[in-house]
Order: sequence, then C-alpha cells, then structure tokens
Amino acid sequence: MKLKEDLNPVLLLLFQVTVWLYSVLAFLPSYLFSSVSESDAGLGSEQERAQRLKAQSVTGRPAGPYRAMGATKRLVSSLHPGVDTLDKVFEDASRRFPDRDCLGTREVVMEEDERQNNGKVFKKYRWLGLAALGQRAHNNIAIFCETRAEWVIAAQACFMQNFPLVTLYSTLGGPAITHGLNETEVSHIITSRELLETRLKFILLEVPRLQHIIVVDDTPTKWPGYPRGISVHNMATVQELGTKLENVSRGRKQPMPSDIAVIMYTSGSTGVPKGVMISHSNIIAGITGMAERIPNLGENDTYIGYLPLAHVLELSAELVCVAHGCRIGYSSPQTLADQSTKIKKGSKGDTSVLQPTLMAAVPEIMDRIYKNVMTKVEEMSSAQRTLFTLAYNYKLEQLSQGRSTPLCDNLFFKKVRSLLGGKTRVLLSGGAPLSAATQRFMNVCFCCPVGQGYGLTETCGAGTISEMWDYSTGRVGGPLICSEIKLKDWMEGGYHSTDTPNPQGEILIGGPNVTMGYYKNEAKNQDFFVDDNGQRWFCTGDIGEVHPDGCLKIIDRKKDLVKLQAGEYVSLGKVEAMLKNCPLIDNICAYANSEEMYVIGFVVPNQKHLLSLAEQYCIRGSWEELCNNAAMEGVVLQVITEAALSAQLERFEIPRKIRLSPDPWTPETGLVTDAFKLKRQQLKSKYQDDIERMYGGK
Repeated sequence: MKLKEDLNPVLLLLFQVTVWLYSVLAFLPSYLFSSVSESDAGLGSEQERAQRLKAQSVTGRPAGPYRAMGATKRLVSSLHPGVDTLDKVFEDASRRFPDRDCLGTREVVMEEDERQNNGKVFKKYRWLGLAALGQRAHNNIAIFCETRAEWVIAAQACFMQNFPLVTLYSTLGGPAITHGLNETEVSHIITSRELLETRLKFILLEVPRLQHIIVVDDTPTKWPGYPRGISVHNMATVQELGTKLENVSRGRKQPMPSDIAVIMYTSGSTGVPKGVMISHSNIIAGITGMAERIPNLGENDTYIGYLPLAHVLELSAELVCVAHGCRIGYSSPQTLADQSTKIKKGSKGDTSVLQPTLMAAVPEIMDRIYKNVMTKVEEMSSAQRTLFTLAYNYKLEQLSQGRSTPLCDNLFFKKVRSLLGGKTRVLLSGGAPLSAATQRFMNVCFCCPVGQGYGLTETCGAGTISEMWDYSTGRVGGPLICSEIKLKDWMEGGYHSTDTPNPQGEILIGGPNVTMGYYKNEAKNQDFFVDDNGQRWFCTGDIGEVHPDGCLKIIDRKKDLVKLQAGEYVSLGKVEAMLKNCPLIDNICAYANSEEMYVIGFVVPNQKHLLSLAEQYCIRGSWEELCNNAAMEGVVLQVITEAALSAQLERFEIPRKIRLSPDPWTPETGLVTDAFKLKRQQLKSKYQDDIERMYGGK
C-alpha cells in the first residue's frame, strides 16, 4: 500500500527529473556490476531469487510435508560435524574466534546517565563455583534475570556443567514464578539485585527447596534479612570459589545431545505457565536452521540484545551470534534509542552507540516505530511531506522490481535509519504477525530487509523465516533446513489441504528442533507425536496456507476463532493485528463468544492521540475520566470503525462496543500479555461486568 499523495506539481516535476537523471547515470554501471557479480556467484537478480521456489512437498501431496529446497533429501541438525551439544558450540567458537569481542555492556559512569561503551572479550570459561555450592549435573537450576551479559555467562556455565537451566520471564507475577520454581524443584537460582529485592524476596517462603541465590550484580556484598536456610552470593564470589584448586580439579559431566539444556517456561496463554523441555540437540538444530537464512553472517556483525532472554527468539538469536563470532551488545527497551525513557535528553541511545548490523524485534516495537515516524511525517510542512511521500512510493516500486535506491536512501531515509544506528542490514521479526503496512515501512525507511519468522517455544523458535531478498508481505517464508511442515485438515474451521488456490490447514512442524514436551505435564503433551520414521512433530494450533513457491502464510488460529450466534467465524487475532496499526491504539484485545451477535473490544488508547481527540470534540476531564467517558468511547469507536473498514475487515469482525483502559496491561495491573495479546481468560475474569454491559446486560 502506497502513502497517499497530495502532490505539489512543481515538486513532483523536480523529483521526477532528479530521479530520471540519477537512474540514467546509475543504471549502466549498476547493471554491469550486478550482472558480473551475480554471474560469478551463480545467482540471479534479487527479483529472480525472490521468485524462485523456496520449498516443495516431498510427497507431491498438497498436505506436504514441505521442505526447503536445500533439505529435500535430509533435514540438517547441526552447524558442524561433532558439534552436537551447547558446550561444544561455545568451545568451537572460542577456537575459531579467539581474539574477537563477544559480549558488550554500557556502564553507567555518572548519575546523569552519561555512559560509555565497554566491549568485553568473553574468554573460554567454566563457572565451577556452582558445583562448589552443591549444584549437580542433571539437577535443575533457575535463572530469573533481565537480558544482560551475565545471563549468557551463567547459561554457558550451566551448559558446560550439564545443569538443566530453568528460564522464567522477569515480567511474570509471583504465583507464576512460585509455580515454576516448585515444579522444577530448584535449590539454586540466578537473579539480579533489582528482581531479588522487588519480586523474588516476597515469595521465598513459598519455595521450600531453595537454598542458594546467586546475584549477578557486584554490590552489595552482604545480604542480611533473608530467611534461615537461604544463602545469598554475589556472582564474583561464586566465580572466585570456582578458581580454588579443589574445585578446578573437580571433573565435569559433559552433556549428551539428548540431555535437557533448558526448561523454558512460557508466559501461559491460559492457566499456569508450562515448562518446555529443550534438549541440546533441539537448540542446535534450531539455530542451524536460523543461521542459514542470514546471508554473510560472521565475525564482522554486531547484534543488539534487548528482548527477554527467557524467550526462545532472543536466546536462539544470541546463540547463533556466539556460534558465528558476532559481537553482542546489551540494551533494554528503556535505553534502546535516543528518545528512550532512560536516556538523558541530548545523549545517545544504545543503537546509536553500538550501531548494530543485526537486530531482532517483535511487531509491537516495529509498530511503535512506524506510528512515531508517521506522526512526525504528518507534522512536516507540505513540501517536506510531499517529498517524503514521493520518495517512499518511488522506493516501494523499485523494491518490488528488485532494485536498490541509494539516492533516496541517502537523501530521505538516512535520518530514519539512524534511529537503529544506521548500519542495520538485517531485521528479524518474530513472536507475532507483522502487519503488511509496518513491514513495508521498515523495508523502505530502514533500508534493509525485514525477515518474518514463524516458530514456537515448542519448536525452539524455528519453523520458517523469509529469505532476505523476498520483499513480499504477510508471509513468514519457507521451512528452515532443520524442519518440515505439514497441513492437517481442520473440518470445523473449514480449512483443507485440498483447498484452492492454495492448500490450507493446521500447521504441523516436524524435525530435530521439535522439543521433548512439557515438563511434568503429560496431559498437555498430546500436541506432540512421533511418526513412523521416529521424527517428532508438534501441532501448533495455527492455521496456514502454502503458496506455490513454498512460502507459508499464517491465516488463522484455532483458539482465536469464534463462531458468532449468526454463524460467522471471527478470527480475534486477525482483528487485533489489523487495528493495532491505528495510531489511536496502543493495545487492543478483541472479545466474542458464540452466544452473542457481535465483537467487543478492550482498548489501551495512545495518550497523545486521545487527548488531541478529546480537545477536538470538547470533551474534558483527567486521563482516567476520559477513559471512562461514554462520549469519548463513542468517538474512539468511530475512529476504530473507520480504521477497520480501511483494513478491509468484514462488518461482523469490527468491534461494535469498546471499553477504554487508562492503564497499560502488565502483571502489576492484573493483566499480562502473551505474544503481546491480552489473555482473554484473565480479561473475562477482570472485566466481567463490562462484558455483560456491552452485551446488553446479559
């Protein structure tokens, strides 16, 4: 979709003449150079590569299984022969990249948040101090910590010593944390000072087996006031303990490929979180598939880590980087950009300092960037806005033809690109569907490909990733070389592998990346099965269709599909994804049930846009009063309806009534998000009265 053009004829003529002259002058050398280089490499043009076959059904049946063209005979399960456990991955990387930086952290050197970059070399290293504290091979150990270098250092130590690592989101509430720690029977936990003092200390008495807490911060060195039987240690103290002769001489039990490396607790879309058992071989297969999709991945790349390491996307991305000698610099959502909340005005954010070449992001972050930039475009003068629109639409057209636009990139998009440091060459989106509008915007304005990926914790985050020269939108690419995909008919939803023009059905992912199942939860393991060839499969619950070139498109989700009283099926996830592009909406949860005729919505509005709308309609009050004002709800509903129609939603899919929430959805407000969607079960419990009111008092 192009940006709307309100063109000044003079500017239009000037732009067209400039572009024409540049195209003529640049075409011949560009054509000759690209032809020679592509011929030497045995490649076609970017457009030809984008259009080539990505995967095919190895049986010839529309249901599949579909495999990548490079893995039709055999799925790939390892990066290098013999490197079959995570300790070997790190040792192999240490041998191949002995002098390269690995983990980097920005240190606070002044109270005003003046910062400097401190790149550290991560040497080959075994953390023997944990064993000295009584931790034994095959016994679970937990990590409850923010994304930081110490998280990865601790994880590598556990992989070396064959300690299964239990990961917990730092945003989980107390009951979920307690459940995970007790279910896995941990006696040791690694955490940060902040999380210990604000979250963990209040549930210690509910975790009776816990004996040792290792704090990754250097200060303080003494921890009085904790329950008897629980010892608190600083990370440096544990490291020093590991250097003692009696501990250095202690032998380590190396892991086997089939041993559990991680028990990863999901955020739990319903009920308590589930722990996914991930073996060493599962993770290695997953990162092997992911790495193959990133062109020219190597020691000259820099990755910025800021997403939760307790999420399979971030953990896999960082392990890919470690295995290939890439630098990793650590950040957080609050320090990522120059305008981030914890960056002093006039100072540089982490992306400006680090200038990463690789970056992973979830759609919510990309949607936020898209909305912020487009808001600034709307605030431009008429001439500036016209030139930006012309450049945007011109580049969009060139990208569709596989051509680069260096003039536009330097003149019009350099400033936008600098938001992520200016050197980003690959952006990977995962965790939830990315809207077509946002994907096109990121492709155009950040001057780099945006690869959409699809995977789950249960498949080590691996399933599909789009190729970097494929600029189509709405698709998640073909299967990775480590996995294959089948489509299973879903009769109730009306999806069949025999559908035309494209086969459709529930997505099943198979391969060595499919995990071992849920920890102590046999009832939930029915979603896993083993076929006649001994290969494990996982039934995702997502509905997809396979395009003629072998790429997958996610079109629905079984759990999100609701049949309304009149018989229409509504995909609540689709409704949410479409409406999140509306600048007025920061977050939305659509709700419906089969006893009602229509969809309703719970909306967290964007404060700036809501206040502007209230002023426009002369509606006065505090933020909370505006969000509880019936007239304000009506105005917002009108805006949402217009956005829904523009997004081509059906009338029955559009929320007919809404409730505005003045607070963001977080564990502290009693509601948490799963892949940035509100948990409907929790919403129904918290807002039962509002649901009944919006459905006419039933």
